[in-house]
Amino acid sequence: MSDHYDFDLFVVGTGPAGKAAAIAAAKLGKRVGVVERRACVGGVCVNTGTIPSKTLREAILYFTGFRLRSLYGQNYRVKEAITMQDLTIRTHHVMNAEMEVIQAQMGRNGARMLSGEARFVDPHTLSIHQDDVERRVTAETFILAPGTEPARPAGVELVPGRIIDSDGVLKLDHIPRTMTVVGGGIIGIEYASMFATLGTKVTLVEARPRLLDFVDVEIADALTYHLRERGMTFRLSEELSFVEMDGDHPVALLASGKRIKNEVLLFSMGRQGRTSQLGLETVGLAADPRGRLAVNEFYQTSVPHIYAVGDVVGFPALASTSSEQGRLAALHACGQPGQTMPNTYPYAVYAIPEISMVGRTEEQLTHDCVPFESGVAHYREIAKGQILGDQTGMLKILFHLDTHKILGVHALGENASEIIHIGQAVMALGGTIEYFRDNVFNYPTLAECYKVAAYAGLNKL
Repeated sequence: MSDHYDFDLFVVGTGPAGKAAAIAAAKLGKRVGVVERRACVGGVCVNTGTIPSKTLREAILYFTGFRLRSLYGQNYRVKEAITMQDLTIRTHHVMNAEMEVIQAQMGRNGARMLSGEARFVDPHTLSIHQDDVERRVTAETFILAPGTEPARPAGVELVPGRIIDSDGVLKLDHIPRTMTVVGGGIIGIEYASMFATLGTKVTLVEARPRLLDFVDVEIADALTYHLRERGMTFRLSEELSFVEMDGDHPVALLASGKRIKNEVLLFSMGRQGRTSQLGLETVGLAADPRGRLAVNEFYQTSVPHIYAVGDVVGFPALASTSSEQGRLAALHACGQPGQTMPNTYPYAVYAIPEISMVGRTEEQLTHDCVPFESGVAHYREIAKGQILGDQTGMLKILFHLDTHKILGVHALGENASEIIHIGQAVMALGGTIEYFRDNVFNYPTLAECYKVAAYAGLNKL
């Protein structure tokens, strides 16, 4: 790389994708710079998204005693009068710890940190503004990882504490008695299930006929059933027309004529790539209407020395995959080989109960005319499930009818996002259903579900 520039490689954003890209390039001895617009590093993942929401979930599970209700009764609670302060103390502690870890990793690897809003001046120059002070940096290669921001319908104004997006959840000063959630995607389902567990009466509005249409239908139906038992109301196949305030309560008016008046309205209608402030037109780039950038298999944009990674390139938009995209983009930019990401990456929906999956669903296999069989294990028949008090969890394995290779694994319940990695590893290595039948798992563990599900599937042959 050339000495004519301030940096060999410059990264915009310090979320999972930006952090991984910067560290990968720095480890190769490159002069690396990173800019973050926020006062704190970590991007959406640490500041408003993944880390805060998942920590909030754990705090809710603890204070409500939800995990132990099957053992001690449905009225069991660790604390009777739970406050938002109870929940956010743990959240801020974890966020601060994660920020310190990221800063330490950047410093240890020699990546130079800058603060401010970045904008292209020309193809190799960024203008960085902070507190009315501008500085310019040049680099041979750029990796854009600016992340996303919540999307909401045009013309709808947020009202703090009343009409909010996902960034406003942690700013609530109390736990609402009633809530409307508009949007039944991952973020909407996660927050809706959390507040329902706290005792909030939640109404979820979703334009699609069922929840999470990328999830195996049996798992999605089980989640819907458990959430209904917790008092949630679902308005599926319903479109939001507009929102108005009735006193200090927001009212959602649906296309069908329904009016839903609750204490808080949470918009969860996807996210928008944060690219409008980058000056992309200066370098000949353009984002799509959702603010996303098109890239090739190496994460290069149409301008070869400018890469884009993370949520800003769209699907799958996971913290885990974003980190891998950042690493692979940096390796390619530095002329180093890097293995492409496998198709067996896992998903997790941190609802209550949580969902995780890897591979294909029954619907996808049926559509593709792939002959398959399934085996299911329920947590209630596993000793560890009884110990944990989870009577609702389940694990399903899909395998090829002829070759017996694993085609998909789907889990619902406690630690679903952890045990899914066993199935992921076996799939990635081309394993068959017999692996689970013949292998030995620690007892008692939830991993034992794999053996039980394998027997259930093989018994059908």
